[in-house]
Amino acid sequence: TVIIDTLMAKRRVANKLYLCCRLIFVFLVVLYASISCTYAADNVSPNQTIRYNETIISPQETFELGFFSPDNSINHYVRIWYKKRSYRTVVWAANRNTPLNHTSGELTLTLQGILSLRDTTTGNVLWSSTNASSTTSVTNPVGRLLDTGNFIIYDSNQENPIWQSFDFMTDTLLPRMKYGKNLVTGFEWRLASWKSDDDPSIGNFSYGIDTRGYPQAILKEGQKIKLRGGPWTGLGYTGYPNFGPNPLYNFTFVINEREIYYEYDLINPLVLTRVVLHPNGHMERLLWSDDKQEWNLYLAPTNDQCDRYALCGPFGRGNINNSPVCECLKGFEPKSPDQWRDADSSQGCRRTIPLDCGPGEGFNKYYNLKLPNTKRSWYNQIMTLVECEKMCKDNCSCIAYANSNISGAGSGCLLWFDDLIDIRTFAEKGETLYIRMPASELDLIENKESSGAWTRVLFIVLPATFVVLIILVSICLWYRFNRKKQHQQGTNSVKRIIHFTGTPENEFELDPEIRNGDNDLELPLFGLSTLIRATDDFSVNNKLGEGGFGPVYKGVLKDGKEIAVKRLAKTSTQGLHEFKNEVISVSKLQHRNLVKLLGYCIEGAEMMLIYEYMPNKGLDYFIFDKTQCELLDWSTRYSIINGIARGLLYILHDSRLRIIHRDLKVSNILLDTDLNPKIPDFGTARSFGGNQIEVNTNRVVGTHGYMAPEYARDGVFSIKSDVYSFGVMMLEIICGEKNRDFIHKEHSNNLIGHTWVLHNEGKSLQLVAKCLDESINVYQVLRSIHVGLLCVQHHPEDRPTMSSVLHMLVSEGPLPSPKESGFYIGECLPDTPHSYEISSNNELSVTMLNGR
Repeated sequence: TVIIDTLMAKRRVANKLYLCCRLIFVFLVVLYASISCTYAADNVSPNQTIRYNETIISPQETFELGFFSPDNSINHYVRIWYKKRSYRTVVWAANRNTPLNHTSGELTLTLQGILSLRDTTTGNVLWSSTNASSTTSVTNPVGRLLDTGNFIIYDSNQENPIWQSFDFMTDTLLPRMKYGKNLVTGFEWRLASWKSDDDPSIGNFSYGIDTRGYPQAILKEGQKIKLRGGPWTGLGYTGYPNFGPNPLYNFTFVINEREIYYEYDLINPLVLTRVVLHPNGHMERLLWSDDKQEWNLYLAPTNDQCDRYALCGPFGRGNINNSPVCECLKGFEPKSPDQWRDADSSQGCRRTIPLDCGPGEGFNKYYNLKLPNTKRSWYNQIMTLVECEKMCKDNCSCIAYANSNISGAGSGCLLWFDDLIDIRTFAEKGETLYIRMPASELDLIENKESSGAWTRVLFIVLPATFVVLIILVSICLWYRFNRKKQHQQGTNSVKRIIHFTGTPENEFELDPEIRNGDNDLELPLFGLSTLIRATDDFSVNNKLGEGGFGPVYKGVLKDGKEIAVKRLAKTSTQGLHEFKNEVISVSKLQHRNLVKLLGYCIEGAEMMLIYEYMPNKGLDYFIFDKTQCELLDWSTRYSIINGIARGLLYILHDSRLRIIHRDLKVSNILLDTDLNPKIPDFGTARSFGGNQIEVNTNRVVGTHGYMAPEYARDGVFSIKSDVYSFGVMMLEIICGEKNRDFIHKEHSNNLIGHTWVLHNEGKSLQLVAKCLDESINVYQVLRSIHVGLLCVQHHPEDRPTMSSVLHMLVSEGPLPSPKESGFYIGECLPDTPHSYEISSNNELSVTMLNGR
């Protein structure tokens, strides 16, 4: 019994010891978790230490600060990086020139508000923020990492930061980070490249603002100027004409008595972008793509030979389209002709006639230039250009002047008093420069330009007149010869159509060029029996759809080729017009984004058009169906938008006939096997003369929701009418909703009106169809919406041409701001007699038979 009692007592003691150990272990775990959580916060307290594998994170987990080692390197650095984007994309480094070669390092915020990195093995301080600008005493310092990527140290009793990482930039420029100069302290904010991709120490290249004279952007390699971005013009840098206003961010350039700096800020805070100065000296603006999970190039200076600093020397200018690229300005000649002939233009040019400050001196005007080096220039921000010219003219030392700010109507004055260096010519978007010239040289230049203009006129007019005469004589002879010949089946068939309809020619609204082309048909004539076999006697199973013209059937020829047969309905009157229009005009159109007309059939009372078969039906089958829409991701839709634009550019501008379609809509876009878009249905099309700007018609045809306002209301149409329809289609392809059926529950706008509201509020991405969320390219979507709004502007003259639309879609330049869109809320068409037809996709089409 004693033994058993003893054993039981020992067991109770053991249980108590085990329970105590478990409690101690839980306490330690909780304590460790609480300590770890402090490191996961967004701030650092005095004497708090951050060690290897410990980090602090910004409030929305955009950025993270901690220790990091580059690939292929044994060194460790304190850095700030994007937390969730790519593999630790670094935006800032503290000890970039004093790396830690092991993991025994500590980052501490002292009671004096100094962030210090210490090597714990040696006790040495490798880096600290002691170069803080604040001289006031610190009582309660706190370090915090913001969602902008800026780490700031501040005294909780003061408003201004004691120190911030944005002041000590490395190779990355983030939104709200400024570069330039503090004119009070002399401190400069400047980008400095890494030495290599694996070595963040200061490299060979730097980029900042040179504040001597009028401020200008300079890229240096060591102490040598590599290239010059030039002065700020109010819209961008003169050396980067494509770096202007855009839908993603706003630029700010500040010049005052205290500081000169540049910065940019995001319009849409959901977009991530950064500017990087690479170790090779190249600068790029990158945009984060969530769908690809990578950084994509958004904008980069197009560097070429002419961007080399002072390539052509004083008073020389570079032109990349010339060979050699350097030339002297008008009134100047090479300073060293021998070197110039040997393609060495570094000595530049000199005046042909020296200035003497005599009477009659004036200024020669140059367009589309990169403004010269402003190192020794003078400027005034409020003077007008007229005042600027007078000041320069009254000062004999002034050799050139220009606007310092071209935004709006233009203002400010910029004067040069030294050699004009580093000038180049741009194809467009360059600046205007006025260079002082002696009176005799101005007269010589004016005479040369006048005589040169006459020479050019004679050189062009005389040969052109001779060629035109030869062409006219040839056409007359050819026409007389061919009028004597009867065309075989094609001509007879068309004449039978015209006779059969009994409709006056002017009712077809075909211009003489098309009507005179009746003798030039080369379309195959299909036999009725062939089409009966191909369509299984026009079986209901082969019926693809039906429109105002009549039903459309799928057919298969003997050789296995699939066709679409458009059969004129016996009750259709509009179809007769369409038939003639398509046979005569569409047979002459050939483009990869137009449905090809293979032939026609006229036999008895039957009239049919034979087209290539489109296996993927109409675009509306995918866009407006909640299930099928997932089959077209954003890249496919973007390709379709570009394909439609190319086809429209061809018929509006590049084809011989210049056809205006007048019934462009999503249901009128067909897709081939590879989902390439094709424009069909030219029955309502109208040929447009080369000199015509707009036309009034008595027959308004088309579909509500796609018709331009001036066409629907007044019967006035032009190439800009089709541009409007294209803009509506773009917005429908992006949104997945029909413009006409869309009514917003809050403001009752249609799709165009809703898009206009979202664009003005900076919320355009809310327009995107939900099925595209995983695949969109933010830049392409925003740009496409912007271009769509430009196309649907209310006034036709404000809408871009299709060539401009294509350029805007595929380029990366700035876009003009859209004006008020051509949409109506609660409005109807004027009370005019009309009749309606329902098209095959149940959209409302209108044909106004009585014009105004």
